[in-house]
Amino acid sequence: MALVGDDELNRITGLICQAAISVHRGLGPGLLESAYLACLVHELRVLELKVEADFSLPLKYKGIQLGRGY
Repeated sequence: MALVGDDELNRITGLICQAAISVHRGLGPGLLESAYLACLVHELRVLELKVEADFSLPLKYKGIQLGRGY
């Protein structure tokens, strides 16, 4: 991942907030996280941001390995 300056970081953060607000206004409250995620990924890609989604990470809870979290 390339490092970015403060101005670029602020620009990207603004785009992400804009996309999140757009999704919330379009869908409203009460849906599953996966619905918001799909729409947010779409909005961010429309804004030409590189987005990775739907990958898993190791999940450890209270010292127990529970497999993979999505």
